[in-house]
Amino acid sequence: QVQLVESGGGVVQAGDSLRLSCAASRRTNSYTMGWFRQAPGKERDFVAAISSSGGSTYYADSVKGRFTISRDNAKNTLYLQMNSLKPEDTALYYCAADSPTWGTTRANTYAYWGQGTQVTVSS
Repeated sequence: QVQLVESGGGVVQAGDSLRLSCAASRRTNSYTMGWFRQAPGKERDFVAAISSSGGSTYYADSVKGRFTISRDNAKNTLYLQMNSLKPEDTALYYCAADSPTWGTTRANTYAYWGQGTQVTVSS
């Protein structure tokens, strides 16, 4: 079992940047990890994922070129750097760990989830 705690969300204006963090309760260096987001009334959508070593990443088309996922395995921490934020990026952002399927965007492949951190982007 691993607990995940997200932080770094907030209220920003369009064009601003935020960096989200996800701290794990124990070592996660064997896990693929990812970020998802969920807007009110919508499904939980894939944002980005990173391999266990951090050497490979992939992104949803909607954030490609603006968001960067990274990890520091020595600190058991996952990050999401979000630049050029848009109002449509407003959502509750979740980190997730331990998907056995590299390349998937399906939330139900991840075993562990945090509680989420709210990001609100005003126009």
